[in-house]
Amino acid sequence: MPHLHVAQISFFNDPAGRAPLQLLDAWPSLVDVADAASRSGIRVSVLQACPRTEHLVRAGVHYHFQPFGDAPAPGGSNNGLRELLRQLAPDVLHVHGLGFPRHVLSLSELAPDVPILLQDHASGPPRIWRRALWRRSMARAAGLAFCALPQATAFAEAGLVHAATQLYEIPESTSRFVPGDRHRARAATGVAGEPAVLWVGHLDANKDPLTVLSGISAAVAALPGLRLYCCFGEAPLLRAVQDRIAADPRLHDRVQLLGRAPHERIELLMQAADLFVLGSHREGSGYSLIEALACGLPPVVTDIPSFRALTGAGAVGMLWPCDDPQALGAALCSIAGGVDHEMRHAVRAHFERELSFDALGRKLAAMYEDMLRRSRRSELSGGPGDEPRALRAL
Repeated sequence: MPHLHVAQISFFNDPAGRAPLQLLDAWPSLVDVADAASRSGIRVSVLQACPRTEHLVRAGVHYHFQPFGDAPAPGGSNNGLRELLRQLAPDVLHVHGLGFPRHVLSLSELAPDVPILLQDHASGPPRIWRRALWRRSMARAAGLAFCALPQATAFAEAGLVHAATQLYEIPESTSRFVPGDRHRARAATGVAGEPAVLWVGHLDANKDPLTVLSGISAAVAALPGLRLYCCFGEAPLLRAVQDRIAADPRLHDRVQLLGRAPHERIELLMQAADLFVLGSHREGSGYSLIEALACGLPPVVTDIPSFRALTGAGAVGMLWPCDDPQALGAALCSIAGGVDHEMRHAVRAHFERELSFDALGRKLAAMYEDMLRRSRRSELSGGPGDEPRALRAL
């Protein structure tokens, strides 16, 4: 299907009000998803909500910044976005996020004949009193995309998934990180430990650092050389984490709280570490896990839908049950002795097959083409198509 043109649309307004060029640098996934699709031969236009109107071109992708983030009510005036869509004439509209129902309803009126894909980015079903609006909005979508198909279950049980809407399983993003020389990375970062375990994530209840600390403590008897390094941004549990470390003699000399680190520093730390750990109870995807896999860093992460999807159901690394520090300790002990160049190579090979720019681009292209075929078949038949909705893993 040559010359397929997709408009990737984000209605999210940056709370900091940064300029377009700053947003491209601050939000790498905005660029990476567009770049992946473009590499597969798709013509990509990115439409990003922004107080400033600007048009930029990067690597063949056109980025259009406009103040359309606060959508009018359906039927209202949104002439700027209407004119932009008229000029671009995309074949598919790919909307990032499920939480913009009024925007999607307005969009469907601005471009009524263009199929809409809604991609989940860690949303959950809304409160009951908001579900009628979401239901109308999601019924306008020809497709819904999740990192892992089981993530659609909660939406289906809430009555938000229309019978004619196709479901797709596709990663949220990819990464530009690469493997590096472990010894050189350790010299640059000061990372030590056999094994050196890396955490990259907020210190909050969902990511559950306290369970991870208990799992680390449980593994120390069998792994006396273990060290844990924690990079984090938001940290509502920082005091609890500090108290847990101080209270356990097996932790206070082997855990370093590094705090926030620049993106390039995260890559070096991943190249220096031996294992990657997270205790998340729920994730839309797992950007830091994708980055770890890109570096060839074996993961030891919780057995949740998105992590199962990203690791090939544990084909690389190990999965452990949420809230189970003993299982984490056992997993660390089980995998630590086998971490070598061959294992790292296998992790990177998995990333190349499933999560790289080329892999994500192929999956995006297949999803867009499938949506367009179904839409055209529906137009010809005058109905939603002659095939029942099915779950598709691309």
